[in-house]
Amino acid sequence: MGRFVPLSIPNFEGNERKYVDDAIGQGWVSTGGAYISELENELAEFLKTDSVAACQSGTSGLHLSLIECGVQPGDMVLVPTLTFIAAVNPVRYQFANPVFIDCDDSLCMDPDKLRMFCERECRLENGILVHRLSGKCVKAIIVVHVFGNLADMEKIMEVASEYHLKVIEDATEALGTYYIEGRYAGKYAGTIGDFGAYSFNGNKIITTGGGGAVTAKDAQTVGHMRYLSTQSKDDAQYYVHHEVGYNYRMTNLQAALGVAQLEELPEFIERKHRNYELYQEYFKGFSLGKLLEFRSGTYSNQWFYSLEIPMDRIQGTLRDIIMRLQELGVQTRAIWQLIHEQIPYKEEISYQIERASYYSSCILNIPCSTQLTEDDISYAARQIKKVLGEMEDE
Repeated sequence: MGRFVPLSIPNFEGNERKYVDDAIGQGWVSTGGAYISELENELAEFLKTDSVAACQSGTSGLHLSLIECGVQPGDMVLVPTLTFIAAVNPVRYQFANPVFIDCDDSLCMDPDKLRMFCERECRLENGILVHRLSGKCVKAIIVVHVFGNLADMEKIMEVASEYHLKVIEDATEALGTYYIEGRYAGKYAGTIGDFGAYSFNGNKIITTGGGGAVTAKDAQTVGHMRYLSTQSKDDAQYYVHHEVGYNYRMTNLQAALGVAQLEELPEFIERKHRNYELYQEYFKGFSLGKLLEFRSGTYSNQWFYSLEIPMDRIQGTLRDIIMRLQELGVQTRAIWQLIHEQIPYKEEISYQIERASYYSSCILNIPCSTQLTEDDISYAARQIKKVLGEMEDE
């Protein structure tokens, strides 16, 4: 087999096998066991928040957050269109309606268009934001910190406060990202809004295979989400349940893996930074591809790297670029198809989508695994530049 540079794969260099073997040896492999509590406590300490509930996925964390927000059938939730669809699907789980908002140049939700929608398309009635045309209540905002890049939370929180909206941070890609300047200096992604959800999927900066976590402003709310995630058990012996619950709890095996991964997170972030800097050197002055930067005033985990390609200068599509690089052993991917354009959501409201359409058409994600060597990065960059050079529209 020829050379292969993967896009984003898990890294198990620490105590993963030791802790998982320990969990198996203890016989605690399901949704009970000491590693779950240990992971929750260590995550809370890392994030400087009161409490964290470990769950089955970032998606389940978002769903639990929407439940706690009181989102009901027929309500509206303001969401980005430029994101992975898992950030939006939980709105439908509550039989509510997403309203799609454009992105800014960080790829995250545009706070100015968010404000415009609230000002021009809605009105406040007795402290509740109501959509003028439909009469539906707007309850919450889901903000996604895309690729580890913090959204403009100062502006977004101002809009939320003014219009009485709950803020759910989808920090599934941004574990370890925090502000270093401004009103939220020292605050981590996921701990600024009312709720924060994290993902430990296989391609994230740390992984538990599947798995995720959720936090909130107060420990009591997190406790209730933890209760809901374990089928709302009120009496484990007699199987008494006072609320409809969910099978959303993380397993002890996953948590054992997570505890080991969390020990390595600072090192993983340092490697992400070193690798990003190397790519910057390789693409410096390259006219057919520019690395997007991360928001100033923040310290990003730099989970994914985005190459902006001037597609008007390229003969072919992003798919053509990806397939040619795959043949050369370099795994890349396109950014997501916009959600408001997809079949399940075509009938929902989308508000002044412009920049998201542009970025969706020209962003290529390039290899960013923490195991990458300098030689891997050099090879990947050379092949990307070669392919784009060959495809340049003369």
